[in-house]
Amino acid sequence: MKSAVSSSLFNSKILLNPNHLFRFFSLKSSFLPKLSPRSITNHTVKLPSSSTSARRSISSSMASSFNPEQARVPSALPLPAPPLTKFNIGLCQLSVSADKKRNISHAKKAIEEAASKGAKLVLLPEIWNSPYSNDSFPVYAEDIDAGGDASPSTAMLSEVSKRLKITIIGGSIPERVGDRLYNTCCVFGTDGELKAKHRKIHLFDIDIPGKITFMESKTLTAGETPTIVDTDVGRIGIGICYDIRFQELAMIYAARGAHLLCYPGAFNTTTGPLHWELLQRARATDNQLYVATCSPARDSGAGYTAWGHSTLVGPFGEVLATTEHEEDIIIAEIDYSILEQRRTSLPLNKQRRGDLYQLVDIQRLNSK
Repeated sequence: MKSAVSSSLFNSKILLNPNHLFRFFSLKSSFLPKLSPRSITNHTVKLPSSSTSARRSISSSMASSFNPEQARVPSALPLPAPPLTKFNIGLCQLSVSADKKRNISHAKKAIEEAASKGAKLVLLPEIWNSPYSNDSFPVYAEDIDAGGDASPSTAMLSEVSKRLKITIIGGSIPERVGDRLYNTCCVFGTDGELKAKHRKIHLFDIDIPGKITFMESKTLTAGETPTIVDTDVGRIGIGICYDIRFQELAMIYAARGAHLLCYPGAFNTTTGPLHWELLQRARATDNQLYVATCSPARDSGAGYTAWGHSTLVGPFGEVLATTEHEEDIIIAEIDYSILEQRRTSLPLNKQRRGDLYQLVDIQRLNSK
């Protein structure tokens, strides 16, 4: 297996400050349009009710004065034409044990079953080859770039994706690079090649008294690069679990032309019931794209209890497919033609207030 290519659409040699992947700018009031809200309202009211074209003209003029294209820096990329319009995605909600060989074999069978049911894209859970614990991460970690025997988990993903001619978003596994450990998602194309690696950017460090305390930063290092990748099933932005809480990352992906966001994740039974579906629907609705998540199945006897409920959400925030907490394989259809329909009905990209706020994509800005 070859080493990973650039995990973004941009120069892989860009050096990024992990604290400055993206940022918001709030502009001073001197950049506000000259027209006041009262004058806008009064001007609109004076129009005859039949003057639809005139209203649209004023609305267009107002939008132009708000500089929507400047709300993203650099300007948002147009949504690219996807390689195909419709396809099936498979979400493999897997049980995970302490037996690594069994986990790999079990994941392989699940991928094969999903493909046999028509899935062209298969998504695996976060940390599917290892128990989810700081004690386990160093023991189960693999050298992904070395491949082969040094990374049996990704060697399996490479073999299966090539044999079945499917795209695999390989959940995540602990990755070892020198003396550092990462929580890493690998994307394999239909040719079996490693197309991208996403290292979890936002580490899961939380303390909810009486409920759950977990500090990934005790063993893991945070990634430094947003990851978006062109595949045979469209342009996909990748996040891992806690990454979904940070809307800026999803906004960056949307501005880079993503059709779909994939988040392998292992929310717990404290935050899961409250936030898991809410966050997925929010990321999909705000950015008008598809969001897919995949969790491990729940094991109440494990040290960390996953919430489950792997889900596919559409660009209107609608839950298209989901499951409970047991092992399951979900097959659901993605139809990219709906993206333009939704964006035409709710033209958010043309209504942003670039005169008031900006989201800056540091990586794209530095690559110019």
